Amino acid sequence: MEHLSNKRKISIMIAIMAAMFFAAINQTITSTAMPRIIAILQGMDYYTWTINIYLLTSTIAAVLVGKLSDIFGRKPFLLIGILLFMVGAFMTGTSSDVFQFIIYRGIQGIGAGIIQSTAFTAVGDLFPPRERGKWMGFMTAIFGFSSVLGPTLGGYLVDNLDWHWLFWIFLPLGIVAFIMIIMLFPKVERRPSEGIDYLGSLFITTTIVPLLLAFTWAGTKYSWGSQEILGLLGASVVSAAIFIFTEAKVKNPILPLHLFKNSVVTISNIIGFIMNFGLMGAMIYISFFVQGVLGITPTLAGYVTMPMSIVMVVTSAIAGQLIAKKGKYKRYALIGVPIMIIGMTIMVFMDNVWTAVLSMGVFGMGLGLGMPVFSLATQNAVPHKELGVVTASTQLFRNLGGTIGIAVMGTVMSNNLTKNLKSALTSGDAPDFTKVDPAIAKQMLKFANPQELMNKPELDKAIAAMPANAKPVFLQMIDGIRDALGTTLSTVFLTGTLVLVLAFILVFFLKELPLRTTNQGAGAAGPQKDGNAGSAGSKPHALPAEQA
Repeated sequence: MEHLSNKRKISIMIAIMAAMFFAAINQTITSTAMPRIIAILQGMDYYTWTINIYLLTSTIAAVLVGKLSDIFGRKPFLLIGILLFMVGAFMTGTSSDVFQFIIYRGIQGIGAGIIQSTAFTAVGDLFPPRERGKWMGFMTAIFGFSSVLGPTLGGYLVDNLDWHWLFWIFLPLGIVAFIMIIMLFPKVERRPSEGIDYLGSLFITTTIVPLLLAFTWAGTKYSWGSQEILGLLGASVVSAAIFIFTEAKVKNPILPLHLFKNSVVTISNIIGFIMNFGLMGAMIYISFFVQGVLGITPTLAGYVTMPMSIVMVVTSAIAGQLIAKKGKYKRYALIGVPIMIIGMTIMVFMDNVWTAVLSMGVFGMGLGLGMPVFSLATQNAVPHKELGVVTASTQLFRNLGGTIGIAVMGTVMSNNLTKNLKSALTSGDAPDFTKVDPAIAKQMLKFANPQELMNKPELDKAIAAMPANAKPVFLQMIDGIRDALGTTLSTVFLTGTLVLVLAFILVFFLKELPLRTTNQGAGAAGPQKDGNAGSAGSKPHALPAEQA
């Protein structure tokens, strides 16, 4: 599609960005509202599942679609992804309990994985790597803009309307995006004589699912050393071995192993894994801090997280333009990742709204500068015919890192929270329940749970209903729980900070290849100079442009 006119390319990009915005806004609109929704559904024990199921299904979908879109083209998968996302969003809004909510979020995740993987790959079809940087910046800006609008709107809706509307309000946008893709996106002919790797698809799925289930359940439902967790990890290892054996034998593997002989792809994916491990594992708990510790409503919580999104939009757009102009990208990762580390370090010590706002702004600056670099680096390092599958590998490692990070951070949080809550309710500074009627004390202890801090209207109602002599004791208990939650979250953010430091160290090992100015010609930038670049042992060869 590189040969299309600039006007046609821009119209296609508008359609792609509409699809991306639809998926992104439906994800970010729930960020500040999710603690309240899960509290209403009485499912705080399953909170991480509402996040993990989305990442699990989107991970599998992104990997499977990567190779298939290289064969069949991007258009049918964009349409399928939008349709599945719409169905999942509508059904999520009909949930009557947390288990239905989790299942329907899983359907949403499948659609999201397909949209994200295919959309970023489609940008690579339209533009060579030298021009791609600015468009990657715009794509990041689309997600950033949704991150500005989504949390604030989600907080407002959950404060003023039934929570179901969070999942229904943008369904008309999905219809618009679907129609735009049908009308504007060109059809690409299927490559002749290319089979589908069914065995590889099966075994990569049976590798990912037990692995993510193990990390989801470890430390919560089962202990880390339990036979259930060890069994799941063992099944994942066996399946991975079969997958590697299968991929080495088949003609058209779903995830070609030679990609990982490419140092740029391998280092970028490892960094993406580690960054998302720290990023997702810590960022999902920002709403816990703002609403649970600071006692801010979901509406105002959206304003607290807004600086991150605004700064990310600006910095990603600027970085994209500079990459396109100079042809250099590594420097932005070397600047961006340390800024992310500084932002998360501030989170460790934040104790008021303004430090929370500052941490969000600093973190957003680093995110906007650093995150787009690694997608661009991997796409530039492989032949154009493998664009879909290498983009899918990037999604795979990032989602694996995010899911495992959420699980590990969840274990860090639950272990520390149990200890800190016990101290808050039994130490010398704990509230003296003997000063109040035993029946009232029993009623108070129903709120001795951080979950109750997320439902501010119910908490305010309980405080107002307390007898005058019991209210000081009740408020003391709530303050103690807030302190326990705040101390626990500081430990979570510290863990995320240390993980990001490891990602920064690895950035120094990322080889910077010259950005290609065309999708045709050599398979990867500079293959003659770096034996690891491009397909192992391959010679430069011409790649035909995809037919519109």
